[in-house]
Amino acid sequence: MIPLAEASIAALRQAIGPGPVKLHEPRFTGNESRYVQDCIASTFVSSVGQYVDRFEADLAACTGARHAVAVVNGTAALHVALLLAEVQPDDEVIVPALTFVATANAVRYCGATPHFADSATNTLGLDPQALRDWLRDCATPQGRHWINRHTELPLRALVPMHTFGHPCDLDGLLALAEDYNLPLVEDAAESLGSFSQGRHTGTFGRLGVRSFNGNKIITTGGGGAILTDDPDLARRAKHMTTTAKLPHPWAYVHDQTGFNYRLPNLNAALGCAQLEQLPDFLASKRRLYTRYQAAFAGLEQVRLMGEPPGCVSNYWLQTLILAEDSADQRDAILAATNEGGLMTRPAWTLMHRLEPYRDCPRAPLPVAESLVRRLINLPSSAGLA
Repeated sequence: MIPLAEASIAALRQAIGPGPVKLHEPRFTGNESRYVQDCIASTFVSSVGQYVDRFEADLAACTGARHAVAVVNGTAALHVALLLAEVQPDDEVIVPALTFVATANAVRYCGATPHFADSATNTLGLDPQALRDWLRDCATPQGRHWINRHTELPLRALVPMHTFGHPCDLDGLLALAEDYNLPLVEDAAESLGSFSQGRHTGTFGRLGVRSFNGNKIITTGGGGAILTDDPDLARRAKHMTTTAKLPHPWAYVHDQTGFNYRLPNLNAALGCAQLEQLPDFLASKRRLYTRYQAAFAGLEQVRLMGEPPGCVSNYWLQTLILAEDSADQRDAILAATNEGGLMTRPAWTLMHRLEPYRDCPRAPLPVAESLVRRLINLPSSAGLA
């Protein structure tokens, strides 16, 4: 076995025990069963019910957003948020190359094209300075908006993603978005409980989105949400995600093409119980980070990703970053840890390397290309600490 792989297994076992250990498991130690049983007893298990209303109110209170609209998953949330940001067919939307495929997919659902940009080493999210340098070369003004001079398509929105729960440089991205008249839509799917400059992620842009998939810090089984401070956008989000049906005691009248995206009450019941435990989950993940930090301290070839300056991270997925000269050992570490019952994972395949997105416009991506060779996600379940 390669020495670094052997040392990594030893460090993992020091921090979390011998295994087997999954990458990220949900934790159900609160009122989940009681709320779900209450929901079943009420017979309101679909998209209408008290738990949907309560989950939306609790989520808004938790994040500081004025409005939260619960939907079936994070991808649906981003799809509708982009439509509300007026993304249209043949537009371009700037997204990170280092992200989960749902970010790019949601852009395509709008008939638009993802335009991939580079990451910053200290946040793993979009690098505002690198993006500014790129737009200075490739963007040209046309009226109030900007177009990509290479494709002659409008640049319509900017979608930063908070990678593994670590806030990206929102101040820099907001300034860039203002300069280029780009609505900022935060993909905060992974960052519930993360803050930048004392403000919750997902509340900086015109719209923000959440995911509550089974592997997220809290789960509704499946599920997502749209966050906004704009009451009109919130009203339209709820209308669009409820098949655009006009309120009426019995008539079925729909005034636009809508989506059947509303979160079922049954899932919302689970979410209400999970939100009650969020402070405990966050504290546990921070303890786990401290354990990993101590366990890996003696390995000079690796570093543990910590929260960026001025930020509080939720540490959704603990992340090991190999030194450049050790990048060729990543796969050996992945193989050895998984064979040893300690589930680890690489970062996602960069978007421009996926078949559906090979021909999309992109900035130079030196940092993303480097990071993707060196990132390893470690077991991160809240119950581990």
